[in-house]
Amino acid sequence: MSRKRLLIIGFVWPEPTSSAAGTRMVQLIHFFIYLKYEITFACSASKSDFSADLQSLAVTEVAIKLNDSLVNQFFNELQPDVVLFDRFMIEEQYSWRIDQECPQALKILDTEDLHCLRYARQQTIKNGGYADNINLFTDIAKRELASILRCDLSLMISEMEIELLQRTFHMDSSLLFYLPFLEDSITEKQIDDWIPYENREGFVFIGNFLHEPNWHTLQFLKTRIWPMLRRKIPSVTLHIYGAYASQKVLQLHNKSERFIIHGRASDARDTLAKHRVLIAPIQFGAGVKGKFIDAMQVGTPSITTDLGAEAMKGQLDWSGTIVDDDDSFIEQAVLLYNEKERWRKAQQNGIAIINERYNKDLFTPVLSQKIDELTEHLTLHRQHNFIGQILQHHTTNSTKYMALWIEEKNKKRVNNE
Repeated sequence: MSRKRLLIIGFVWPEPTSSAAGTRMVQLIHFFIYLKYEITFACSASKSDFSADLQSLAVTEVAIKLNDSLVNQFFNELQPDVVLFDRFMIEEQYSWRIDQECPQALKILDTEDLHCLRYARQQTIKNGGYADNINLFTDIAKRELASILRCDLSLMISEMEIELLQRTFHMDSSLLFYLPFLEDSITEKQIDDWIPYENREGFVFIGNFLHEPNWHTLQFLKTRIWPMLRRKIPSVTLHIYGAYASQKVLQLHNKSERFIIHGRASDARDTLAKHRVLIAPIQFGAGVKGKFIDAMQVGTPSITTDLGAEAMKGQLDWSGTIVDDDDSFIEQAVLLYNEKERWRKAQQNGIAIINERYNKDLFTPVLSQKIDELTEHLTLHRQHNFIGQILQHHTTNSTKYMALWIEEKNKKRVNNE
């Protein structure tokens, strides 16, 4: 019996050392390896020095081009059983070609986070408003929701985002699947090996600076939180790590203020493990924050905002403190940093969150069963989602002819040169 084929079409080549999105994609690849799929990862972006070595995982890597009919031939020859789109922009670009060449392939969208929610919050903050008073009814929302409707299943990293889609946009639950980060449980041996409270130094913040919420949080730390916090604990340093630190990030480095920009961390978890408290006064964003997962995995408590911890802890206690008011944030940061027993209790809370809410063994069997059910009853499932078929019919035609027009334009430009 031949193995099933999975085609992943990537927005970028995954960089698990640079972003939570890269970690998420590698976790999904491991899930399908566990299910014994033959996996092909195709992407039109350029690789970087930090791109994961997918070939070492027996994943076939294929470079493809935007607006190029040759990709149709590739899809037709591969004939995948499952296609995974990495974010809605990729579904927009390639789904009509998949529908044309592989109509029976199960189409799965990995949303990463709900882009329309992140965008709406970002616009509100930029305009001086509050992140809980947002306009979700934007063009990005129309595009993203249309993409969800055109797919057979969308993987959602946040329970809150599923609730939002169902409550605000009346999205059918059969199209949505809750799949958080897929983590190994924390063992007693790991806990015994953690660096103790006394041997950890400083506050820490980490994040990919191509991601706007991280850049905004860094500025918030620099201007609003750290000046007051360092007056409370003058001897303590704030260590900043993150991939793709541009000049505007690096210029915030100030040794005299103990505000230290280190740049990229070679290993996020090893880096977080050295410091006492992760500090992240996040003002906007969406999804689930990988920095807190990494911190909990190495026993580093954190202080953040309601939005930073959104949808992460369920009914459990947070692995540190959640607070929104600036003065209270600073007060609680001092207590978490200085009080060993408070710190150790926060550490224990993090263990519970990882083991009870992110243990991959809780989710992989359920997702496997869901994929099998959809594959077996795909025609019926698509009939139930007839709005999606309508969108597929109209959007496919418009996207198709725009892509073909761009392709012809590019050919003429090359010929003229």
